[in-house]
Amino acid sequence: MLAKSSDEAFDHEDWVFEIKWDGYRAVADLSKKNPLFYSRNGISFLSKFDTIAEDFSQQKHKMILDGEIVAYDENGKPNFQLLQQIGDNPNLALTYQVFDLLWLNGHSTEELPLIQRKELLKDALIETDLIKFCDHVPERGIAFFNQMKKMKLEGMITKKSDSIYTENSRSSDWLKIKFTNTEEAIICGFTEPKGSRQGFGALILGKYINGKLIYSGHTGTGFNNELLNDLHQRLKKLVIKTSPFETIPKTNMPVTWTKPELVCEIKYSEITKDGMFRHPVFVAIREDKDAKEINNSGKKPIQKTTKSKSMATKKSTEKTESDFEKDTEITLNRRKIKLTNQDKIYFPKDKISKGDVVEYYQSVAEYILPHLKNRPLSLNRFPSGIDHSGFYQKDTGDSFPDWIKTTKVYSESTDKYIDYAICNDKATLAYLNNLGCIDFNPWNSSLPDLEHPDYLVLDLDPSKKNSFDDVIETAQQVKEVLDLIKIKGYCKTSGSTGIHIYIPMGGGYDYDQVKDFAHILMKQVNEKLPKITTLERSLQKRDDKKIYLDYLQNRQGQTLASVYSLRPKEGASVSMPIEWSELKKGLKPTDFTIENALERIKKKGDLFKSVLGKGIDMMKALELLQ
Repeated sequence: MLAKSSDEAFDHEDWVFEIKWDGYRAVADLSKKNPLFYSRNGISFLSKFDTIAEDFSQQKHKMILDGEIVAYDENGKPNFQLLQQIGDNPNLALTYQVFDLLWLNGHSTEELPLIQRKELLKDALIETDLIKFCDHVPERGIAFFNQMKKMKLEGMITKKSDSIYTENSRSSDWLKIKFTNTEEAIICGFTEPKGSRQGFGALILGKYINGKLIYSGHTGTGFNNELLNDLHQRLKKLVIKTSPFETIPKTNMPVTWTKPELVCEIKYSEITKDGMFRHPVFVAIREDKDAKEINNSGKKPIQKTTKSKSMATKKSTEKTESDFEKDTEITLNRRKIKLTNQDKIYFPKDKISKGDVVEYYQSVAEYILPHLKNRPLSLNRFPSGIDHSGFYQKDTGDSFPDWIKTTKVYSESTDKYIDYAICNDKATLAYLNNLGCIDFNPWNSSLPDLEHPDYLVLDLDPSKKNSFDDVIETAQQVKEVLDLIKIKGYCKTSGSTGIHIYIPMGGGYDYDQVKDFAHILMKQVNEKLPKITTLERSLQKRDDKKIYLDYLQNRQGQTLASVYSLRPKEGASVSMPIEWSELKKGLKPTDFTIENALERIKKKGDLFKSVLGKGIDMMKALELLQ
């Protein structure tokens, strides 16, 4: 089903509004044993986007899905150019944004209203690092459209809530509304016309950057015959023998160069990394503009704010802009880090910006860095804030600076090596925050020995029907088991809904041994609390009133949010170590936030320091358990 074009955003109670993704439309047919994944014209995507296709195996239902394959640049923005270049860059950050469900478990859903299809989709789809449910906003199209424009996305799709799915139809029940970007450019030459065209073929465009005339593309569309001839006559009076650019651009046709005096307005879809207009279309000559005004180097002076002494005393309602400047460059560990869009709001309800996130991590760097040091990281990126889809990035590929430390790890599932980022210093911390990393997810093992974990993790993962008091009761039972076998464990809130308990292993055992030992401990807990805990991993089989005792986090490559890590949750909670004496009913995982974390850490010190110390004697513990 395709959308018709529309010009203006609107509000309506019978319509919903989605992001218009700048990617490849793709259908995933998971109705049979072997999945199909293909484009609108039937070209298979299975090999080209094999990393996405591999995640289809995690889906539990037989479905046919409709969505969009999206590639992201280093700032987390959808980038169609990168998608086209995936053959040269197989490590792209990708997602398959699924927005419709055409068939489910033997039944077509195409005759169901859109809203019902999306509700079924949300329940049936298992989201992974690469497969995401594309949500929507009801009724408020104008505000949504303005937000998309602010985020510099391509536009929005608006759909009638009760519309059925009509294949191969461009229906007015679905509308696409795109933004029109306009900008002035300097005409610096023209090419010869082809065929029956009069006047010229295309205009050569430029703009001044830091006082230097830079080539910025060419446009051959937007003209009628009269305009072609009139403009050609004007340009002939400006002809010069040599190029006005210091670096002569490569063009498909010979160029007649002109004095860089005439200014035109163009509309375009985007500006590429190297400053080229994408899809430029001629709009008009700007007689009111002087070529020297078309200068992209001018920047408004930045107003600095005075930092408060502590984030604990700074109220979010008082923030008028970030403590960091909108765009600034800082030096950390003798590295210059460019921080962009520091006033971008990451936590909308809390008015917490990207700059606040950077500032928080710098303030707790001495505490969190020892727990990240030399560990491969899964980067949980939310470049548009927590109200928008985030994604996990494991492979840094070639997109990261050379000074960012990485390590290659072979992945059996993808049959290739993955370049994991390593965060050992403040500079890397700031760089990753600037990419939209709100929380950090390190491996349990560290270089140089990734085969032997430094600690064991017991993850108490509640269902939606469990209270946090249930989780506390379960953690207290874990403590009793550990006391029985004379092991000291260390407890922290997940920053979300659960509790994590860490046991130091000192790299003395391999992953299988640690996982098996964790399984034994969780069995003991389950036997003590059978009514509120379970070892059943499958969501379909699991009792939705029980806490999952997850010991499988002790497999190589599995990650949890680091201690002292922010979480992408409303309230900006922090994964915080707690003393066992604090683990009592009434404690909430949201008690520790970006506003009070630093004050607590300074007061308590690093309660997790011993997690990285001497490991336990597993054999002695097993003997005591018997």
